[in-house]
Amino acid sequence: MKCRRREMEADVEKYEVGKGLEDGFELMSDVITKGWIVTDFLVQIKKENGSIVCPYIVNRRGRTFIGEGDYVIQDKDGTKHVCGADKIFNRYEIIEE
Repeated sequence: MKCRRREMEADVEKYEVGKGLEDGFELMSDVITKGWIVTDFLVQIKKENGSIVCPYIVNRRGRTFIGEGDYVIQDKDGTKHVCGADKIFNRYEIIEE
C-alpha cells in the first residue's frame, strides 16, 4: 500500500531559553549518568544554585532533549517534536499569514 503524508500545519519556533517551549528540565548530571544520549550539543542552562539543567519536550516516544539550534514543533493536536536546524525547512515550509 502506498501512502502520502497528509498536509498539516504546525507551529515551528526556534528554541530559546525563557520562551517556555520546553516541557521540563533534567539535571545534566542525571542525563550523563543515565546514559540517555550524547550530550555534546544539548542546551545547558546554569541555575542560580550552580546546577546545570537540560530542557526537554515530552511526546509519545518519551523525553526528547533540545539541542543547540533546534526548533520545537507543535502540531494542532498539541503533540511536540524537536527538529534540528539542518532539517527543519526540508520538512516544513513557511506559510504566510
